[in-house]
Amino acid sequence: MIPQLKQAIVKAFSTEFDHTVSVEEIKIENTNPQFEGSFTFVVFPYLRVTRKKPEESAEIIGNAVVQELTEIKDFNVVKGFLNFSLKDAYWVEYLESLTQAKRLGTTADKPQKVMVEYSSPNTNKPLHLGHVRNNLLGFSIAEILEYYGHEVIKVNLINDRGIHICKSMLAYQKFANGETPESSGIKGDHLVGKYYVEFDIAHKKELAELVASGMSEDEAKASSTLMNEAREMLGKWEKGDEETLALWNKLNNWVYKGFDASYSRMGVSFEKFYKESETYLLGKKMVMDGLEAGILFQKEDGSIWADLTDDGLDQKLLLRADGTSVYMTQDLGTADLKYADYGMDTSIYVVGNEQDYHFKVLRLILEKLGKTYASGVFHMSYGMVELPEGKMKTREGKVVDADDLMDEMYETAKLRTMEQGKTDGLSDDELHGLYETLGLGALKYFLLKVDPTKRIVFNPSETIDFQGNTGTFIQYTYARCKSVLRNWSDSLTFDTSLELEPTERDLIAHLFGFDAKLEEACKLYSPSIIAQYLYDTAKFYNSFYNQCSILKAENQSLIQFRVGLTAVTVRMLETCGKLLGMQMPEKM
Repeated sequence: MIPQLKQAIVKAFSTEFDHTVSVEEIKIENTNPQFEGSFTFVVFPYLRVTRKKPEESAEIIGNAVVQELTEIKDFNVVKGFLNFSLKDAYWVEYLESLTQAKRLGTTADKPQKVMVEYSSPNTNKPLHLGHVRNNLLGFSIAEILEYYGHEVIKVNLINDRGIHICKSMLAYQKFANGETPESSGIKGDHLVGKYYVEFDIAHKKELAELVASGMSEDEAKASSTLMNEAREMLGKWEKGDEETLALWNKLNNWVYKGFDASYSRMGVSFEKFYKESETYLLGKKMVMDGLEAGILFQKEDGSIWADLTDDGLDQKLLLRADGTSVYMTQDLGTADLKYADYGMDTSIYVVGNEQDYHFKVLRLILEKLGKTYASGVFHMSYGMVELPEGKMKTREGKVVDADDLMDEMYETAKLRTMEQGKTDGLSDDELHGLYETLGLGALKYFLLKVDPTKRIVFNPSETIDFQGNTGTFIQYTYARCKSVLRNWSDSLTFDTSLELEPTERDLIAHLFGFDAKLEEACKLYSPSIIAQYLYDTAKFYNSFYNQCSILKAENQSLIQFRVGLTAVTVRMLETCGKLLGMQMPEKM
């Protein structure tokens, strides 16, 4: 309907005002729920053309469109807002087309190859709440783009080298007494994270003792035996010392096994894993090539820099005086390797907004180095997740661990479900699956419903509620729909002579709007748009369900129509839920 409506409005401008406008110029919006209608055209921007008052301009265009399109039932004007109502037959026919469609939603006119990099954990600690938002955002963005028709590659860059990794290694070497995941019963990534915290505790104790002996804080830091040993260990690692590499591999393998378990439960996946230990040397070569080409410069101490002052930034260190690399060096090498592997059109980095400057510099340096793919580098910058009591601090062990969080969501879902008395008729296995589905669904929806650019204050107790803007409400609506469909086995036919109730008309019109929301979510890389649409779908269906009898409607035509409307709603809830990584329960 939107294309035909736009064309009719274009024709109205030509015949009524002798003015030419393009179809692309015409903007059609969904009508404000406060007013009658389905689609709205705002005339204010065209008053210089009509040379009439807003209301009169809208009346003229409305009458012309009604004459042109038989699908239009009526129109009304609210100031400069021209609201069109469609005949019920159109909505019935549209619903029938949805029941026959192989998939819901439009696809991209020009599909591209897109890489989405997300997660990016360090191998010195387990995943935490911040990683959870990163993983869910990255996975959902990838799912949305792929559903829209793009070729998507999901990748994970693992930070498996550097001084922070050596801190865990050194603490394990000093304090662990051979402890393993098997001997301790501690998940591998948690065990390594335990020794990262142990290093920080021991280091702070050492600094306090040095300061108490008469040193200044700076002198104490420079004299720290622990920190100097960690730096020495990093040097040995870079030189390929066998004993150091053996310890590094052992601890990293424990961590990878732990990560795999967390990713599996979280429901996220990757096509490719990159490791910084395998890419940082590539970055070094790019830096040396840039120096030789005169693009980069070297200071007297031997360090190599990029001068970005002409671009309004500063000078950026790329190689230290001792030849060791920095994060930027590694990211340069990884960017080049990823493009060599896949040749993607767009490379999306899902990384917190604390790294906005880093990615601005990365893209700029890639451009200066002549990398044609630099224009496709996009930083999907998202806001941090904080607790009600403030920021998380990994070194001090003040984090919400991802595994613990998923356990807590499971227990919260169990408690709330039992409180609601919604466990009747379900086996123990079914209940376990339900609690997992509800708990993770609530977590995913809570973190994805917020605009990615905004900060989130996370409180688990606010995530699970059978009413309100929660994943649980959406999942309950899905189960309600499925209970209707379980009692229907006949084929469906659609009677175009039906007169629809307002809630039926509103729900179908909402389903009509999925194409626009899908396109918008892809354009903005924003799962929150799909999340809001999903919630609205549940709200519209519940309004319909509460006001209209379905299986006991007054005639067979009406029953079939309402069952069809329920069936399409189920498909929409499933589709949008999948785009967010949410599972839907068959029963609740």
